Formats: sequence, structure tokens, C-alpha cells
Amino acid sequence: MDVLSNNNKRNLPIGFCDSGVGGLSVFAKFKQIMPNENTIYYGDLKNVPYGSKSSEEITGYLKKILDFFEAKNVKAAVLACNTTSAVAYEKLKDNYNFKIYPIIQSSAKIIAGLNVEKLGVFATSATIKSGVYEKEINKYNSNIKVYLKACPGWVEIVEDKTFEKEESIVLVKKYFDEMMQNKPDKIILGCTHYPFLIGMLSKYTNIGIFIDPAIYFAEFIKQDLIIKELNNLSKKEGEEEFYVSANPEQFKISGELFYHIKNNPILL
Repeated sequence: MDVLSNNNKRNLPIGFCDSGVGGLSVFAKFKQIMPNENTIYYGDLKNVPYGSKSSEEITGYLKKILDFFEAKNVKAAVLACNTTSAVAYEKLKDNYNFKIYPIIQSSAKIIAGLNVEKLGVFATSATIKSGVYEKEINKYNSNIKVYLKACPGWVEIVEDKTFEKEESIVLVKKYFDEMMQNKPDKIILGCTHYPFLIGMLSKYTNIGIFIDPAIYFAEFIKQDLIIKELNNLSKKEGEEEFYVSANPEQFKISGELFYHIKNNPILL
């Protein structure tokens, strides 16, 4: 039984998680619109990238993180990672007494309402294999044709900041060209790392074709917290804590691409 009233829960932190720094793109957008919320971010750098791992491994990683959030007494957990949303969310969503927000399922309804006939999705291999993007989009709009393209190697380009390397440019162009054979109206950047490849992708097409689900996701979380009367009413800027499973120095350096991390990450 939940012994805390919603009023007492308002000041509790919200947990954000990802395999690395990519989830900071969601974190940053959320903090822009709800700066007074207390937050915890967990970057699982020991196991990055998730996209090439098995379903069992990914579920195990997420369970460990959600157990950590439970110990930290969060009021909600945000899966700022498409792969965990696709592969592990359904298996773990009912195991905790706090709300869990998965990026794919939360943003799909809004994206399905866009005026498009052909929708591309760039994502990790695990996300594409799950078929969750196509399933969730078509659940709300069966008229949209969804084209899926796995992009192994893209996460590493962002994590390692190898944007200028020839092999990175070739790899980005390869998957882009394969997707464009379908002539999509819009393309979802279905991994939180991928919006940081916009500079590379925009060399080949109009930047307006790309959809960053994090924008819709952050607004969805905000509205849901308000509806559930879980939003923090404090006027002060919220406290931030960052945790990693490996390489705290690398996390802080790479993370600057996404968000200014004020406090040093804590190694668990």
C-alpha cells in the first residue's frame, strides 16, 4: 500500500536512466520546462551500448537501475532510452510503486497524430527488432506506413565524439541513403543519441524532416505529473544528482554535449 499522499510525494525526485549520455537529451528538455523538479540521472556506461545486447541482458540492466531508483525513493522513473522502452518496459512496468514513463510509448500517440503518410524510424538494432515503434504508431493511426532502419554504430559516434572521422561520415550516410529509398515524410530519431547527429544528417536533407521524440516526451511527462498532482510546487531550482556504473570522468566530458553537469557523477 502506498503510505505517502501525493502531496507528500511532490518533493521526491524523478529518476532518469539511459545506457550512457544520450538520455541527457531528454533530461535537458525536461529541466527546461520543469526546472524545480528534483532529479536523479543514472548512466549505465559499464554496459553501453544497449542496442546490441540481448533482451534478457537489457531487462537485467534496467531492473538494477529501477531497484536503485526504488532505494532512492523516487516518485517516477523516466526511461530516457528507446531500447529499454522497447525491450524491457512491458516486463518490469508493474513491479514498482512509482510511475514509469517509457519514451516510445509515451510519445507515439502524439507522433501518430502528425500529418504524415510515410514515417521512417532510425533506432538501435534491439529497438528495431522489438517492432514497438511500428506497433505503437499504428495503434493510434493504422494509415501510417512505418519504415524501420537499425543504425548500429551511431551511438558510438556520439559517445566518442567522432563526428569528423571519415568512417563515421560513411556510416551515417549509408543508413540515411537506405532509409530515403522509402521516401519518408518524416523520420523519427528513435534513440536519444541520434539528435546529436543532426549536424551530419542535415548535410543530406532538410533538417525539418527529423523528429526528436524527446520534445514530445518531456511535455507528456510534465502534463501527466500535473494531472496526477505529483508536480513539485517549489519555486526553487531542483537538486540534481548524477550516477554512473563506470567512467564518471568520461560521462561528464561527453555529457557536456547534451547538458551542463554541475556536480561530479558518483560511481556506483
